[in-house]
Amino acid sequence: MSNKDVLVFEIEQAKGKPRDVQQKKKADYCPFCDTEHLTNVIDQNGDMIWLENKFKTLKDTNQTIVIESHDHYGDISNYSVEKNREVFEYIYQCWNQMIQSQKYTSVLMYKNFGPMSGGSLRHPHFQIIGLDKVDGYKHVEPENFTGTKVFENKHINVNISDKPVMGFVEFNIVINNPQYLADLAEFARVTVKYILDDFYGGKFDSYNIFFYRDGRKIICKLTARYVVSPYFVGYRLSQRDGDKQVNEIAAVLLKKLQNDAQSDEIKNLE
Repeated sequence: MSNKDVLVFEIEQAKGKPRDVQQKKKADYCPFCDTEHLTNVIDQNGDMIWLENKFKTLKDTNQTIVIESHDHYGDISNYSVEKNREVFEYIYQCWNQMIQSQKYTSVLMYKNFGPMSGGSLRHPHFQIIGLDKVDGYKHVEPENFTGTKVFENKHINVNISDKPVMGFVEFNIVINNPQYLADLAEFARVTVKYILDDFYGGKFDSYNIFFYRDGRKIICKLTARYVVSPYFVGYRLSQRDGDKQVNEIAAVLLKKLQNDAQSDEIKNLE
């Protein structure tokens, strides 16, 4: 790996950055709740606000944030079907706008939720980061998005990675065209609820979502967060659960999708 593949963290830019993700109750002040004093707003749609990140901690980047909701305790896991679809449609529009600008080598979009996710604020938000010099997708391969089938038809594929980026269990939702974004949003909503409420007995309180594009395909990777494996930290060796466990997880998630997902796609198994 060359130095140009490394993102440089500028610690002085992080001074004063608020943090409440570790707290069990809301902090006295949340900047995302105080919408009247937000600065450098790029766009707004209802209570969803796209703005520049005040704390630009990464060198040679354009860091932006999408506030998803006015509700400090909102999340994909508790949004209505309609609200969740609105969020996914809006973040995709913002992400695509930055990509189409052709100003960046790559544009990343992801979400942190919970104390183990790498996030600092509880208030629901996505991050969209334009990288001036780094290809953020260079070390991600197509094989990271395939694996044990949960659900599949001609528009959507849901699977559990056989070769996860980090490990252990990574859920992939793949649509072959952005026109099926509403279905991706709904499958993601049910998967997030499964991760937080039922996965391994509900032991997880944190997750990440990452987005990728492959031509017209949109890929959403969801993973429960925990202490990172030393094999990955020291050697970049990812791990995954055994086949028996993965098949059991896939079967449970499929039932969740069939019972809870409000999508015509799930009703037409092929």
